[in-house]
Amino acid sequence: MAEGLVTVGSGFAPEETMARLEAAVAAKGLTMFARIDHAAGAAQVGLALRPTVLFIFGNAKGGTPLMQGAQTMGIDLPLKALVWQDAAGKTWLSYNDPAWLARRHGLDPGHERAVGALSAALGTLAQEATRAP
Repeated sequence: MAEGLVTVGSGFAPEETMARLEAAVAAKGLTMFARIDHAAGAAQVGLALRPTVLFIFGNAKGGTPLMQGAQTMGIDLPLKALVWQDAAGKTWLSYNDPAWLARRHGLDPGHERAVGALSAALGTLAQEATRAP
């Protein structure tokens, strides 16, 4: 996998994983800004793509302190998660590791707490989307 990318296998089909992710995001009080269906876009131009949907979500309270530390974090925020299906039919959920993003943008150690909170939140969302309760 790509550097800085966290990928978690799902015990559910793509649609169920997506529904569970959306429910988890809503339950945490985060804003779902966009849902981009790459497979639907591919179909519109006559190309095939297995299920691949990007979710963009977050809130200003969590992201703004990181952008105050490095405004370039705005290219990677709000948070994103990709639900996708591989050639074998396995469903996956991938997201950028906040610690990797912090290094990428040169955030100073004073932001470790905020980065840790984002990491924990994304880990929880991923678990809720991919694992049975």
